[in-house]
Amino acid sequence: MNNKNLKILLEESQNDFKYQKIKSNLNITFNRISFIFFIFFIIFTVYSIHLIHLGSRNQNVKIEDKSKFISDNLYRADIVDRNGHYLSKTVSSIDIGISTAKVIDKKKLLINLKYIFPNKDYKKIKSKLENKKFFYFEKKISDENYEKIMRLGDQSIQPEERLTRIYPEKNLFSHIIGQIDSDNNGISGLEKSLDNVLKNSSKSIKLTVDKDIQFLIRDELIKFNEVFKTKGSAAVLMDVNNGEILSLVSLPDFDPNKRKRITDVNFINRVTKGVYEFGSVFKTFTLAAAFDQKIIEPQTKFLDLPKSITCAGFPIREYDEKNTVRFDC
Repeated sequence: MNNKNLKILLEESQNDFKYQKIKSNLNITFNRISFIFFIFFIIFTVYSIHLIHLGSRNQNVKIEDKSKFISDNLYRADIVDRNGHYLSKTVSSIDIGISTAKVIDKKKLLINLKYIFPNKDYKKIKSKLENKKFFYFEKKISDENYEKIMRLGDQSIQPEERLTRIYPEKNLFSHIIGQIDSDNNGISGLEKSLDNVLKNSSKSIKLTVDKDIQFLIRDELIKFNEVFKTKGSAAVLMDVNNGEILSLVSLPDFDPNKRKRITDVNFINRVTKGVYEFGSVFKTFTLAAAFDQKIIEPQTKFLDLPKSITCAGFPIREYDEKNTVRFDC
């Protein structure tokens, strides 16, 4: 009897041992799951904060609500073509400055900056770090590089958000739109002639030009400039029914985004500032005026015309010495 009790106690002890072991496995498994869940929760939280930060930064300055920026000395109204495509636009951008007095480790800072911006001249940057109190390291920084440089956590890096002027079509409308200087003053084109309007208007300025037509005409001019080896060329396309300018191209042109001071007279707007002897071009205007006034008809003949006439002391002759003109339309 005692042996049986002993046996029963032994089995009970074994059962207790097994139970405890299984319970321990459950606890270990549960702890692992909790730990993994916690790690994923932290990652999710970090990325959520990152996305919220990006969203809030991009919405800090909304150009759509233009009225509150009119007081900003860098504000200018947008310029669009007849179809609403942006030719000139004011956007929010970030400039990265460096306060040299706050730099703790110049060598480390230069290494980190070179990793993000490998193409900069770091001899000049090193000189600025040693000789200036503050300088701009990168203007109009991209979102990607902004996040990279801010992750460095260097207190000497100072971002400044501001409004800036961009020209999405680059060279395409350069002679029409013109450009501004560093103080937001128009120095050529519509940026100059409409300077006060652009600084004080809350609405976009809509032009009659068409981006697609402008592109096609400019492309053709570039081709024939290469064929004839010209110094420049110009073209204007006008709607004869209402006088609207659909396209105005002058070559050579420039990229107003680069803010370069242009002193070469070859870059003038040849349509508005060029001086030409139009010659036979005006014959079409004379002929059109005669038709409009019903002075002549398409079948009208001019017989026995003089072989030359004198104008301002100079003779004007027909190149083929004929004295008969007929208009066949």
